[in-house]
Amino acid sequence: MKSEAEIRLAVELYADTARRVCFLHLKNHGDVEDVFQETFLKYALRDEPFASREHEKAWLIRVAVNNCKDAAKSFFRRRVSSLTELEAEPFFDLPVENRDVLDAVLALPEKYRDAVYLFYYEGYSAPEIAELLGRSENTVYTWLARAKARLRDALGGDFADE
Repeated sequence: MKSEAEIRLAVELYADTARRVCFLHLKNHGDVEDVFQETFLKYALRDEPFASREHEKAWLIRVAVNNCKDAAKSFFRRRVSSLTELEAEPFFDLPVENRDVLDAVLALPEKYRDAVYLFYYEGYSAPEIAELLGRSENTVYTWLARAKARLRDALGGDFADE
C-alpha cells in the first residue's frame, strides 16, 4: 500500500489527466468522479513499484480507461439518463471558437477519441498509445488517420494535418 505522501503526489501530478480521460468516456461529472476515485484507490492499494514516472502515468491512464469501460457497461449506467448537460461540465473550459472541435472529438467513436486525446493532448506517440491500449502500432496509426478524416469532415475542412 502506498503512503499518503505518494498518493498526494500522484493526485497532484495526474489528477487532471485522469479526469479528462474519464470525461472523454463518460461525459458525466458524477460518473467521472466515481471512476476517478476508484482509479486512485487502485493506485493506493498497489504494492508493486513503478519503473518511472512515465510508467506510473501510463498505468493510471490504463486503469482509468478500464474503469470507464466497466462503468459504461454497468447495469445502472445503461438504465439511467444523465441530467447533467455537457456544457455544464468544468473539465473542458474552452473558448467558444474551440467548442466545435471539442464537440467533434467527443462525437468520435471511443477508440478514435482515446487515440486523438492521448496523441494530441497528452503527447504520446503512436507506439506508446498502442502499448497503453493493448493494440498494434498500425491500428493506432489507422485510428488517428480515420479520426482526422472524420474531424476534417465534421469541421468543414478546418482541421489541419499535423
